[in-house]
Amino acid sequence: MGRGVSVFLPALVARSEAGCGGCAAGRVALYSMEPPDFESMNFTVAPEVSAYPVCKEWKEGAEGSVFHLANIFLFLGFMGGSGFYGLFYLFTFLTLGFFCSTLWSWSDSCTTDSFLWSLAIFAVCLVQVLHMSYRLRSFSFDKDFQELYSCMFKRVGVSLSHFGKIVACCDGEVQTLEKDRCFAVEGKTAIDKLSVLLSGRIRVTVNGEFLHYIYPFQFLDSPEWDSLQPSEEGVFQVTLRADNPCRYVAWRRKKLYLLFAKHRYIAKIFALVVRNDIAEKLYSLSDKTFDRYGHRYDLRLPCYPHMPGTEIERADDHLQVPVQSRGAP
Repeated sequence: MGRGVSVFLPALVARSEAGCGGCAAGRVALYSMEPPDFESMNFTVAPEVSAYPVCKEWKEGAEGSVFHLANIFLFLGFMGGSGFYGLFYLFTFLTLGFFCSTLWSWSDSCTTDSFLWSLAIFAVCLVQVLHMSYRLRSFSFDKDFQELYSCMFKRVGVSLSHFGKIVACCDGEVQTLEKDRCFAVEGKTAIDKLSVLLSGRIRVTVNGEFLHYIYPFQFLDSPEWDSLQPSEEGVFQVTLRADNPCRYVAWRRKKLYLLFAKHRYIAKIFALVVRNDIAEKLYSLSDKTFDRYGHRYDLRLPCYPHMPGTEIERADDHLQVPVQSRGAP
């Protein structure tokens, strides 16, 4: 077959030369059988494009320390709690995290989008932190009011903004009471305010007899306050005398009721803490009060505090319930 081809090719060449007038280029191309030179012809072959980007080479080392620090700050930030201080904690760490992310993005010239997004979120978090810092500074109180908030109002969920309105209602003033001076005199002092003891101890007496003590962060006049309607007036039925130098906060009735009218939430909070204070004092008195038979009085009954001794004994006899024997029907 190889001989046949070698015989046939010269004849074909001769015919082609005769037909084309002896084209030398055709003869050279036919004998050489070489592929055409596309580069000299300015032909370009487009590379094959993959549908998905392919990672050609993995980085040998990890990212820089700034990248890891940014993620640590973000992790800590999202562990923040609720409330004002929780939000302050959250945005503080988010600001630090996105600041580090911005620095990391700036170091790589191929991450323009990441840099712009990190910078924008960092700016938003920074503005939020500055705003909350301003609010926190405006809600800064003296040491006495800070202790009052921590001991009485924080545990019932009162926010700093609402507590600021409560402090403003008393003009932020702390009153003092010298030793052996009376805060209220039985049957004489008008009930025109609501007060909380901050330091010291107050002795409460009725008809010259010791009743109980009032300790710090307890109301001085919670029973008197709760016994009157806003339009009513009354006087103390007990005497309150300072056992040692005392300091207290007082809210005037009119100003406090105006605050209640504007903020129903604060009115509910005061109703809660005042009645809780009254309940604690009643239970403390119940533990100390006995009749002649050794029975403990229940001071929640309204008849006992205002009865003379003989009437109390008589009422105790009426309240005794006869116990039937087991054999009785």
